[in-house]
Amino acid sequence: MVSVEHTVMHTESAILTLAQWLSPNFPVGSFAYSHGLEHAANQDRINDAASLETWLADILLLGSGRADALFLAASYQTPSLQGLKKIDMIARAFSASSERLHETAAQGEALCTALTIWDIHVEDLIYPVALGYAAARQGFPLRLTQALYLQAFLGSLVAAGQRLLPIGQKSGTRILKQLAPLCQEVAEETHSGDLSNLSSTTFLSDISSMKHEHQTFRIFRT
Repeated sequence: MVSVEHTVMHTESAILTLAQWLSPNFPVGSFAYSHGLEHAANQDRINDAASLETWLADILLLGSGRADALFLAASYQTPSLQGLKKIDMIARAFSASSERLHETAAQGEALCTALTIWDIHVEDLIYPVALGYAAARQGFPLRLTQALYLQAFLGSLVAAGQRLLPIGQKSGTRILKQLAPLCQEVAEETHSGDLSNLSSTTFLSDISSMKHEHQTFRIFRT
């Protein structure tokens, strides 16, 4: 059973562990995925820092970023492993393309493997569901976990954008600074984990993820 009657860990300790889990150096392979960004760049839908920031803000507020935050919160609060598996099934079905599913499933599998170091044992969960489960088991604050997850998600995509576009380190840092308040906003809006509020309207991003798998030359896996 997954207990929701957990004790919230001291914030500083939680931040240190979450920073490790969500670091680009943590062995989940986030650097290998562009979330459809590569195809969008190839089609000139994104061509500079401003268009990248707008694209990422839409994903965060209206697309997969917000959906992931809901799945994370739902898995954090579910009282049973049966409920956890049901959330995972819904999250898999909500993936807009086979590449999106591969992206979140592969990272989730890698996270589950790494979490055994913390004596957390669970298998076959997609990334945000696995993270929500682990955060609950460790007693990490939910909103903090959500906000840091979203910031890491954006950071990975900004890094992808820097490999695909003429965007330097300073511009990338500025994008993350501008979007940071939105991470907190989305965490606040989704912390209930109510999956009846699940939606996505970032159609160009979803289509880009579908078309990416047919590209002849690719840098990223998605």
